[in-house]
Amino acid sequence: MLEVGRIVKAHGIRGEVIVDLTSNRPDVRLASGSVLSSDRGDMEVLTATPHQGRWIVAFRGVEDRNAAETYRGVELSAEPIEGDEDTLWVHELIGSEVVDLSGRSYGLVQAVEANPASDLLVLADDRLVPLVFVKIKLPGRVVIDPPAGLLD
Repeated sequence: MLEVGRIVKAHGIRGEVIVDLTSNRPDVRLASGSVLSSDRGDMEVLTATPHQGRWIVAFRGVEDRNAAETYRGVELSAEPIEGDEDTLWVHELIGSEVVDLSGRSYGLVQAVEANPASDLLVLADDRLVPLVFVKIKLPGRVVIDPPAGLLD
């Protein structure tokens, strides 16, 4: 299962919540009738509307603001989407060794940080590598082709 978002807070009085979506496929993840998993059980999406960079989502069974408030901070997960074999998944990048085309190691990926231009691999020594420089993803290894001076 992949983390695809997190419920941030309740919105309004009808049980809607604000979701910070980490998936680039809201058309699939938040389609009416889609089901997301959480530690509170499966959650069926009734409606979803974009709102200030996030989403206002109504889930089946969450009827009022009091119920919605109890979902604050709940992580939402889903299975990978078929046909996305070439996609780089955050959970696969974390812990991978970063090497350049010549085999020089730069350490392990500690996190992936969102950035408007290109998401960034955060290395153990706090160096940052834009994902645009990732050339190959192998099990446990990320091969990059960084410009001169990026990691010096």
